[in-house]
Amino acid sequence: MKTKELVLNELVKYLNQNISGEILAKSLNLSRTAIWKAIHELINDGYEISSATNKGYCLHMPWRLSKEVIEYFLSEKTPIKHVKFKETTDSTQNDAKRFSLNNKKEVLILSDHQTAGKGRFGRAYFTPAQKGFYMSLLIFPKKTFLEISQYTLLTAVAVVRAIENLTDKRPLIKWINDIYLNDKKICGILSEAVTDVESNQITSVIIGIGLNFSISQEEFPKELQKKATSLFADTKPSISRNELIVEIWKQFYQLMATDFIEIYRQHSFVLGKQVSFVEENKTYQGVARQITDAGQLEVLLNDGNLKSLSAGEISLKSIKARSVPSSE
Repeated sequence: MKTKELVLNELVKYLNQNISGEILAKSLNLSRTAIWKAIHELINDGYEISSATNKGYCLHMPWRLSKEVIEYFLSEKTPIKHVKFKETTDSTQNDAKRFSLNNKKEVLILSDHQTAGKGRFGRAYFTPAQKGFYMSLLIFPKKTFLEISQYTLLTAVAVVRAIENLTDKRPLIKWINDIYLNDKKICGILSEAVTDVESNQITSVIIGIGLNFSISQEEFPKELQKKATSLFADTKPSISRNELIVEIWKQFYQLMATDFIEIYRQHSFVLGKQVSFVEENKTYQGVARQITDAGQLEVLLNDGNLKSLSAGEISLKSIKARSVPSSE
């Protein structure tokens, strides 16, 4: 490990606090000169580190994605002990799949920018560099295929809870895997099961999250400006991406043993609204009536029949407020 990485790991333990160069030198068995040089290398890398006489150095919460900061706080608050970071990648989902071939440890893979990111049904999406984050968590649960969809629901709840805990924003969930703010999408979630070809058993699950963090509305392609937005589209971010990432996975593990489906319902973007969807090349319309404990969306069709939709079967095509008959 490079000297600057050793110093950074030590500074992270004292995040937003002062630590003297002497203590750093003794802790890492390095010279004061080596510490000073490493500090300046980190500053050149974009880390905000202040210094004061008789107080030492202080690492402030980075605005850039920091593997060291995220890994340190996740290891304290969650079972996640390993974080890998790539500035640019084709897809963190693909990275996680490749990693799972020769490794059996849980890992969180992060990236600033994806060149071939895919959402549900293989759809591509807008991924500008350093203005969002893209991450995939590789885990090894002993679950059946029917239980895998629960991870998508749980992750959606973890994202909205994390945003609410750290900001004054109030996001909603569009069934089943999109997070909306001000009627526009800010985040997509994708859960995939990896199976063993010979045994046909689930060997791992990969949970992917792509979140638009600080993209101005004008930066989106014209065809997306009415459909997508970011968490901080019109204002300066009040938190860092590192803080939000840590809070998302903290909520993920805390909510796992709770009735997170009820929280999911409370944040639904579709319940009570008129929806249309396509299933087996046939278009249906009706009112989104309920989300079951298994995560199915119950729709009361216009013909009076009740239809239950499961994750992966369909994609909602339109959502609009249900018209209310006049009382006159």
